[in-house]
Amino acid sequence: MKPFCFADGKFIHTEDATIHPADLGLIRGYGIFDFFRTVNYKPLFLEDYLDRFMNSAKKTYLPLPYSKEQLGAIIRELIEKNDLKEGGIRMVLSGGVSENHFSPANGKLFVFAEDLIFPAKEKYERGIKLLSLEHVRPIASIKTTNYSLAVWHSHIWKEQGAEDVLYHWNKYVSESSRSNFFIVKNGEIITPSENILLGITRKNILNLAKVPVHIRPLTLIEALEADEAFITSTTKILLPVTQIDEQKIGNGQPGPISMDLLDRFRKHEQSLI
Repeated sequence: MKPFCFADGKFIHTEDATIHPADLGLIRGYGIFDFFRTVNYKPLFLEDYLDRFMNSAKKTYLPLPYSKEQLGAIIRELIEKNDLKEGGIRMVLSGGVSENHFSPANGKLFVFAEDLIFPAKEKYERGIKLLSLEHVRPIASIKTTNYSLAVWHSHIWKEQGAEDVLYHWNKYVSESSRSNFFIVKNGEIITPSENILLGITRKNILNLAKVPVHIRPLTLIEALEADEAFITSTTKILLPVTQIDEQKIGNGQPGPISMDLLDRFRKHEQSLI
């Protein structure tokens, strides 16, 4: 974490940020967050991230006492205070201190500035492995703070040399624990339509695609038989997937459509700063 954050309605030293021990964010794991990058001091796709964060607050019944314009101003000032040329901004809204220790209450807003570490270069060059896991993330359309299963299961990923998981349920895949999932088959991109977070990087990748795109239910069998596969997220941008469980994807190397999209996204990003 960087030296300054926003909490209790003001800018304070990050080490002084506190939360009540009875906050639902702590005792029930109930809260929302969002995270985006800064490049050359500019918050990337800020409007999209603020819209999603505010929509998450509304859907989780958590009052957010700031307008989009006010949040944007807070974020820009925080970037300046922390001299955050390249890094990340994390917005967190806790569940609040509830009288019955269960119902959503007036939560506490935190905005933190962080360093950002991308995956190693070799992962983009060689691709990554995912482990399939039967699971649907609770209220998947909302970016909640509930990552308990993924955090617990991450020990297994490391043991098996995987980067992350691929959630599936009733034969259909949805997403990775922190990323959206795509396959390429016969020169066309397919990405799941159900039980997913509508990722901001996902949105931009789809807009940049130069081949046909299909947003629809996607089976695990289709994923295993794909010509290419990849995941997208704020912190990974686009990582090629070359193995799911013990199944090699395509020829086991990052595919041309995946790598072209990564190149297009990086150029698009540079055009915005």
